[in-house]
Amino acid sequence: MINKDSLRFQDDENEINRLDACTHGGLHSIDNIGKIRLDFSSNINPLGISNKVIKKITKNINNISCTYPDPKCKELKKKISEYLGEDITPDWITVGNGATELIHQFVRSFPYNAIIPIPTFCEYELAVRRSQLKVDFIRYSENFQVDWKCLLNTFKKRDKSIVFLCNPNNPTGTIVPIEIINSILNKIKNKDTIIFIDESFIEFVSNHKQYSMISQIIATSNVIVLRSMTKSFGLAGLRLGYLVANPNLLKKINKNQIAWNVNSIAQLAGIEALKDQEHLIKAKLMIEKEKNRVRKRIKQTMKNLKSYDSAANYLLIELKDGDSKSFRDKLLDNFGILVRDCSSFRGLSDKFIRIAIRTPYENDILLKSLEGMNNSDN
Repeated sequence: MINKDSLRFQDDENEINRLDACTHGGLHSIDNIGKIRLDFSSNINPLGISNKVIKKITKNINNISCTYPDPKCKELKKKISEYLGEDITPDWITVGNGATELIHQFVRSFPYNAIIPIPTFCEYELAVRRSQLKVDFIRYSENFQVDWKCLLNTFKKRDKSIVFLCNPNNPTGTIVPIEIINSILNKIKNKDTIIFIDESFIEFVSNHKQYSMISQIIATSNVIVLRSMTKSFGLAGLRLGYLVANPNLLKKINKNQIAWNVNSIAQLAGIEALKDQEHLIKAKLMIEKEKNRVRKRIKQTMKNLKSYDSAANYLLIELKDGDSKSFRDKLLDNFGILVRDCSSFRGLSDKFIRIAIRTPYENDILLKSLEGMNNSDN
């Protein structure tokens, strides 16, 4: 299923059609939303949005809805810099309408050919393709670890590149320690090569600061870190993300940013969410406990499913029988549970689904439904 070869992107009809395969989970990923009882296809904070954020928005909604937002997000950048620490000042931060906008904005600003370990988030490839650039795909090993030797060999063939690294990776949940990333940086001779590290899920990781490149960002001139507030702080519908990088890199990126790209409600929600760290801490503790419980239950009672270890708030599951789309549809039709069909991830077969970790009550419903599916296949 997985090999260690590097794959060169080809501009043929099949590859162009793959742009349509960049799909996502969520309520709107299927036509019949009315079937959905619980959505396990989206990896959002299981506690949702903080009550303190809701109160703040409700109190100020009339004032902020009829005035233009701050196009530079000055107060939000200030709050993000305080939250991150590490001597990161606001000029090291740029804010976007969700992480996906920033991925595309970044590629437009640095139109280099790309290197992408797969399977991973499809928007990296989509952004590169839309800019009519080339990409090498580096396949993960059997246990979903990056083939660093293959990656470095690919570097040697390039004058300059973008390397996309999702950490923890979506959909596998695997995570790369800082030490390994630094060792790769030290071996990159061409300083025009940019390492784009997507940390959209890192705040769900236990002791996440030990894995985040935020602590190293000031000492590096060719690393960009992406963070998402839609997932960790439950702001998916409001759309909010940010980049952290050397100001010289951000100046080029900001030239491709449209005015008022982040609305006033999202800015206010982001500021208030960063103040309520207890909300995120509570969610992280719940996720870690529930993730272990869900994995143990799957291993003990579901012979047709294999759950992979994950540092994030979701689990990649391999199906021993059937295909992922049929499994998803049957689970939805019979139990009202929506999971992520992973067949659209380049580098994965149609034998994988992904499930989010939600509240204990919701996870119990999922587990009973999965057991029902498992028993029905026997």
